[in-house]
Amino acid sequence: MSRSQITAVAGPENEDRPRRPGIHRGRRSTRPLPLQGPGRQRHIQETRTDRMFLFCTYLLLCTFLAVVLLPLLNIVASSLSDPIAVSSGRVLFWPVDFSLRGYEVALSDPQIVTGFLNSLFYTGAGTFVSVVLTIALAYPLSRKTLFGRGPVMGVVIFTMLFSGGLIPTYLVVQALGMINTPWALIVPQAIGVWQVVIASTYFRTMIPDELYEAAQLDGCGDLRFLWKVALPLAKPMIAVVALMYAITQWNSYFDALLYLKDADLYPIQLVLRNILILNTTSGGMTDASQMLERQQLADLLKYSLIVIASVPVLLIYPFVARYFTKGIMIGAIKG
Repeated sequence: MSRSQITAVAGPENEDRPRRPGIHRGRRSTRPLPLQGPGRQRHIQETRTDRMFLFCTYLLLCTFLAVVLLPLLNIVASSLSDPIAVSSGRVLFWPVDFSLRGYEVALSDPQIVTGFLNSLFYTGAGTFVSVVLTIALAYPLSRKTLFGRGPVMGVVIFTMLFSGGLIPTYLVVQALGMINTPWALIVPQAIGVWQVVIASTYFRTMIPDELYEAAQLDGCGDLRFLWKVALPLAKPMIAVVALMYAITQWNSYFDALLYLKDADLYPIQLVLRNILILNTTSGGMTDASQMLERQQLADLLKYSLIVIASVPVLLIYPFVARYFTKGIMIGAIKG
C-alpha cells in the first residue's frame, strides 16, 4: 500500500497532528522529561494549622526538657559546690566555690562504698535471674502448641492485678529463710508480669511458626531452637527487658528496708534514704560547730550521693535506648 493510500485511509488530520517532544516513530524514547521549574525539588507547603501544631509541639517538648534537665543541673552543680554555698541556697545551675569535698567524703565512707557495691551485686544478679526466668516463662507461653496456654497466661495476668499483700509476702519470705539475706532482694521480685507479656508477645509475633517448623524438620528440639534461633533474634527484646529489671532493682529500697537488718547488706538507695531522711552519717559529733559542719556536709552529701547513685543507670541507658523503639513496636503490626 502506497503512502497516499495510507493517508487516504487514516485521514489527513493525522498528518497535521503535532508530535509530542521526545516521541519518535518506530521506537519509544528513553530520554527523561525535563523538570518543571529551575530543577528544584518541590516540597509540600505546610498549612497555617500545621505550623501552629509544630510550634506547640516543640514548645511542649522544650518545656518537658526544661522540667527534667534543670533539676539535674541543679543537683550536679550543688554536688560540685562548697558545703556553705549549698546550705545557704546560693547554688542554682552552676557550681559556687568549686569543690569535690562531697565526693571525697562519700567515697571515703565505708558504709556508702559498701552500699554501692551491694547495689551493683543486687542489680547484676537480680537482672540475670529475672531475665532467665522471664524467658523461661514467656517462650512456652508464646507457642500455640502448649497445652493449657490460656489458663496459665490468665493466672500470670491475675497476679498483676491482685497480689497477696505485704504481710503475706513477708511471711513467705520469712518461711523460706531469706530474711536478712541478699536473696530477699532477688527472689520475691524475680519475675515481672509486664516483662513476661512483652517477651511472650515478641516471641509470638516476631518469630514465625514456619521457622520453628523448618527447624523441626532439621531435627532441632525446643531447647536448641530457643538457644540457637529464638534468643539471637530476640536481642532487642532482651535488652529492653534487662534494662527494665536493672532500673527497678537499682532504684528499689523498700524491700531492703523490710527484709534486711544488717547494715553491711544495705544497698546504696537505702544508705541514701538514711542520709536524706534521717540525716545520719558514720561517726558521732556533739560539739555545736561540729554539728553545724556535719549539717552542711550532710546537705552536700545529699546531692553527691544522688549523682553517684544515678551514674550507672545514665551510663547504661544510651547503649540500650535504641532498642526501645523496637520494644514499643512489639505487636503493633499484624499480618
